[in-house]
Amino acid sequence: MTDRQHLLVHGTTFAAVGDGGDISGVRGGTVPDGLFVRDARHLSRWQLTLDGAVPEALSPVADGDGARCVLVPRGGRQEPPAHTLFREQAVGDGSFVESLQVTSNRPVPTTVRLAITADADFTDQFELRPDHRTYHKTGAVRSRHVRDDGVEFTYRRGEWRSGTTITADPAPDGVEETGTGARRLVWTLDLAPHGTADLVLRVLARPHGEKRARRVPRSPAAVNEQLLAREGEFVEGVAFPTGWPELAAACARGLADLAALQVPATGPDGEELRVPAAGAPWFLTLLGRDALLTSLFALPYRPRLAAATLPALAATQATGITPASVAQPGKIVHEVRHGELAHFGQVPYGRYYGSVDATPLFLVLLGAYVERTGDTAMAHRLEPHARAAIGWMLDHGGLTSRGYLVYRADRGGLANQNWKDSPGAICSADGTRPSGPVMAAGAQGYAYDALRRTAWVARTVWRDETYAALLEQAAVDLRDRFQRDFWMRERSFPALALDGEGRQVDALASDAGHLLWSGLLDKEYGEEVGRRLLEPDFFSGWGVRTLAAGQGAYHPLSYHRGSVWPHDNALIALGLARYGLHDEARTVAHALVDAATATGHRLPEVLAGYGRDTCAEPVPYPHACVRESRSAAAPLALLTAVGGA
Repeated sequence: MTDRQHLLVHGTTFAAVGDGGDISGVRGGTVPDGLFVRDARHLSRWQLTLDGAVPEALSPVADGDGARCVLVPRGGRQEPPAHTLFREQAVGDGSFVESLQVTSNRPVPTTVRLAITADADFTDQFELRPDHRTYHKTGAVRSRHVRDDGVEFTYRRGEWRSGTTITADPAPDGVEETGTGARRLVWTLDLAPHGTADLVLRVLARPHGEKRARRVPRSPAAVNEQLLAREGEFVEGVAFPTGWPELAAACARGLADLAALQVPATGPDGEELRVPAAGAPWFLTLLGRDALLTSLFALPYRPRLAAATLPALAATQATGITPASVAQPGKIVHEVRHGELAHFGQVPYGRYYGSVDATPLFLVLLGAYVERTGDTAMAHRLEPHARAAIGWMLDHGGLTSRGYLVYRADRGGLANQNWKDSPGAICSADGTRPSGPVMAAGAQGYAYDALRRTAWVARTVWRDETYAALLEQAAVDLRDRFQRDFWMRERSFPALALDGEGRQVDALASDAGHLLWSGLLDKEYGEEVGRRLLEPDFFSGWGVRTLAAGQGAYHPLSYHRGSVWPHDNALIALGLARYGLHDEARTVAHALVDAATATGHRLPEVLAGYGRDTCAEPVPYPHACVRESRSAAAPLALLTAVGGA
């Protein structure tokens, strides 16, 4: 595609449209093109024509919660456009609604033929990823049915059923076949001199397994009212810093994005919950690590995120061993998917447990939530789940047998199972990947914090002194082992990981900042690490790079080997403040806020690692999630770390 794509997000639903509001269905690019609900594409084509031609965007779609544009027929300076089309679109919960107003620019009656060509291919999102994988769908059947007021598309494969219904007001004059499977809805509009005609099109998605009765909002304006009300609810009552308006704006923008990123989940007793999705477009679903970190960042300001995330993850906690999904008793889920390929087991992500750090982060959030809110009922309710999580860390997780949390590459899923989960993310300074089981540094910090916080809950809420003492001793032992085995004396910095033989993976990486957040390092080591992270090879001016420049493995446009991640930097800022390095924490915070200010106060998932001295504006990473919950919550973490300074 030649034009930009704009993302409209509402819970489990998102649409990616072009500058003129069209969906082309073209594969490729960094954003999947279409209307998606619960991992399936419910509109793969949505193209408008006037008198058989594609109009041009006089005023293209701007970034925002809704899509508005102004279109005119293509022409030259000598002949002004005969009419102007005002187009507005929005996504609701499982729906898409569009209003069109065609205005004549002529003093005489005119007629214009307007058409919308629509299709729904029900492609699973995993089929659209740029990894060139193909998936066989034996027995799949697509159907089209013309209605009096529109058209309906349906899809079935075995027991899998889904559909998309398009209705229009007024009803189209006809629905035409195109020869490609798409259908063309057409209207012949008679316009009075300088007159107007209005149309509203509504799209209702019916994803497989959806039991709720959905309704399409009456107009884009109605959707935007819903979104604004939800955003206002999230922002209301938060005390933004008056002396730092840019941070205040980033916090407000982040909370508004978190409001749009809420997706449904179920608790242990079947209760309905809403939890933060990881991010749009690729991860508009529950990811354990992402939801936990988002809830931790927001905890001082919006504790209800944690109050929903904890029981939702408890409900999906593994109870047995399933090698295909890397499930083990007590382990917290990494990813939950609802799409066709997950349903038929063609991808392992229906409930996938390939994360070494979601389980300790679950315990960290539980302890922090109870300490912050005094909600001891939550601690009692989730006591069996917390004890099972501790059991996983000590047993299957490797703390007892290996001394550290350990993971092994999953051939059908993720090679790396810490937060840097791309294939080459865990590497030596020269780029060499470790062999065998991996013990990632950051996960050990989370485990240490999890042991300490769960010991506090055990002592103060569960009244189990013996268990508390056992966990405290395990934490002390882990801290001693870590500083002995991970500390690289010649570099005065911790290794990124240990390999299967216990050898240090010696890349200088931002994960060291997570150790400050969790408090794993002694004060002297922590201060040394904190100051090192602000040296020029690490600090780009927009934040701390995931990998220090100058190493063989460094690349400013690599996902995890030189880029700048806002949530990573938020953890670093919190860690710097914890170790009393307040000037350094403010430096990181100001860099991130400057980056947010340059991008409409919204922090993306990840930025390129180019230095501020090289480029005066932050360089976007080409495949980043446009809206990401951890990045949306990162300004709140900065506010916690440095206040309004």
